[in-house]
Amino acid sequence: MAVRKNQATLTAQEKRAFVNAVLALKGNGGYDSFVSTHNDFIISDTDNGERVGHRSPSFLPWHRRFLLQFEEALQAIDPTVTLPYWDWTADRTAGASIWGADFMGGNGRSGDSQVTTGPFAFSTGNWTLNVRADSRSYLRRALGSGVAQLPTRAETSGVLAISTYDAAPWNSASDGFRNNLEGWRGVNLHNRVHVWVGGLMTTGMSPNDPVFWLHHCFIDKLWSEWQRLHPSAGYLPTAGTANVVDLNEVMKPWNNVTPADMLDHSARYTYDTGF
Repeated sequence: MAVRKNQATLTAQEKRAFVNAVLALKGNGGYDSFVSTHNDFIISDTDNGERVGHRSPSFLPWHRRFLLQFEEALQAIDPTVTLPYWDWTADRTAGASIWGADFMGGNGRSGDSQVTTGPFAFSTGNWTLNVRADSRSYLRRALGSGVAQLPTRAETSGVLAISTYDAAPWNSASDGFRNNLEGWRGVNLHNRVHVWVGGLMTTGMSPNDPVFWLHHCFIDKLWSEWQRLHPSAGYLPTAGTANVVDLNEVMKPWNNVTPADMLDHSARYTYDTGF
């Protein structure tokens, strides 16, 4: 059973193994397909009129499947690797260990926001952006520039206390746990973290920054914790809802995965601790 760990507790060897697997996936061309998929589903955000990956109830199961697919691609390179998560309620500054030169690398430099430290710096020759909107082929960050503070533990616990998964109109105006976690309502959790990191994380091509996976792994962990706290409150909507993915409808681009398939992750992986 794979156990996803807090990145702050990883050993030096576990960090190296994760970084090396990500670099190998980038090197063999597999990584860029994930960037393209995410970009496709955030730009249009629809498939045949249905909202799929963002601003919709399927935001959480869609990304759970997306993370699993990425984790499986890494494990095809190194079977010991699992996705770590970044608890941004605890590791809240640009000086946190996640931004060390042995792991994600640091902030972007002034002027062009180019990341110049760590394994994903352009100067290493291992991290050239191929899926991009302009000629800049280097990773960019601007930690804390777009918004000053990451979400707090108290703010996150308040969202976890919301007992309804989602509600009409099933979009960025909806009330409920999903939309408050995604960040279009309330204290703004998921979206705020993207803006805090800045650079590529504010675009549809956000997986170009490997911290994307650690951020979304924590979002998945929070969903897992919400499921534990509210066992009788399942995915909504269940059936017959226009323009969104119901419980048993397939999610693009996979065509063989429904939100119902993604509700229980315990056969695939667990997390090291509860929230």
